Amino acid sequence: MNYNIVTGACGGIGKELCKLLALGGNNLILIGRNEEKLSDLSVELKSLNANVKIDYMAVDLASENSVMNCFSYLKDKNYKISGLYYVAGIDTRKGFEKYDYAKLTMQSRVNFESAVLFSKFVLENRANELKIMVVSSACGLTPMPYFSLYSATKASLIYFFKGLKGELKGKKVKITIVCPGSVTTREDIIEDIKAQGLQGKLSKKSPKFVCEKSLKALEKNKTVYIPGFYNRVVALISKVTPYPIKSRIIAKKFKNKEKDAF
Repeated sequence: MNYNIVTGACGGIGKELCKLLALGGNNLILIGRNEEKLSDLSVELKSLNANVKIDYMAVDLASENSVMNCFSYLKDKNYKISGLYYVAGIDTRKGFEKYDYAKLTMQSRVNFESAVLFSKFVLENRANELKIMVVSSACGLTPMPYFSLYSATKASLIYFFKGLKGELKGKKVKITIVCPGSVTTREDIIEDIKAQGLQGKLSKKSPKFVCEKSLKALEKNKTVYIPGFYNRVVALISKVTPYPIKSRIIAKKFKNKEKDAF
């Protein structure tokens, strides 16, 4: 039987994605940090569609042992994977010198390394056709002072999955990298968006909007998808703006706006 893996399943984007996939009749494997939340989400999804099969597992994506234990469990179940939706991410924002080694490792592994490991696993245990959606960020489209590790890990997702898509051409694999702007998920993010004024108002999108549009982009096998017209315009302007100018603007914006939610 075919299943779809969703990491970061209990977060704003992850949860909305699970709902849409369940309503579409897709069997799901929910991956998150909190087993109780995963259990509650499983019940909620079954209430939306009693016909879908739901499994879940609490996994520490910053721990290689935890990730490998997850893979062993899924292999023992003999699940065939028809979709990987890698949503999990850590959006710590502060100067690099203020990180400790543990936080550096955690953010690097959750944002990028575990996405690579899950990709390897699903390719080895895939159904006949496979879809991969990975949530990067608009922050991954340019280097960002005071957000440097986050932007770098999100950029790594873009480069890796673009390259992987080239390798898998003709092998019945669709891959889409989603680069959202501001998404109204956690309360701290909503407050950040409000503080940005008009720019935040124009950029913000709901998790439902992001997920619905991204799933359509995946069906069309778009490589990189930026949800929202305004965000696509900003990305285009950023692309043609000299980096020294962008760097100064970004540094001024984020220098005194630290955030460490993990």
